[in-house]
Amino acid sequence: MASWLPETLFEIVGQGPAPSKDYYQLLVTRSQVIFRWWKISLRSEYRSTKPGELKETHEDFLENSNLQVQIAIIFGARIVDYVFNLCEGKFDFLERLSDNLLLNIISYLDLEDIARLSQTSRRFAKLCMSDKLWEQIVQLACDTITPDMRALAEDMGWRQMFFTNKLQLQRQLRKRKQKYGSQREKQL
Repeated sequence: MASWLPETLFEIVGQGPAPSKDYYQLLVTRSQVIFRWWKISLRSEYRSTKPGELKETHEDFLENSNLQVQIAIIFGARIVDYVFNLCEGKFDFLERLSDNLLLNIISYLDLEDIARLSQTSRRFAKLCMSDKLWEQIVQLACDTITPDMRALAEDMGWRQMFFTNKLQLQRQLRKRKQKYGSQREKQL
């Protein structure tokens, strides 16, 4: 595996399916898949049960169908698929990029592409709706942003400002100036 990757590639924790109260952790490192469990029970026969741990190399995990089934029951089939891909060396490099770098890249996409990207994952949905992204898009689309426009965008949101037509923006800027102008007069 690439040496620039962090030691921990993936980690998830969760509780077993009902009625179980057992607690589980799945950790994927550069070289191992580590599965840990803690029995949680009021029954006296389980009180002396110690936490368990199973460590497998990536190659062994790919062949251990029992462990894969157990992980699928607790965390779901998508997690098993994701861990399987990690063990095969198939990394999602976009997931490893910082939010700021992704926002910079996304700001150069077409609006249709941003809409499609927002549907791919929760992380991209959050990024595609963020004010930081829409501030960058507005700055790329506009020659200058006046302090009044910036203040209005802070109030209404950069995304909303981008999709508001020019006449509506001018009307809202005028209302904002009147509102804050009358508040200043009251303070004086």
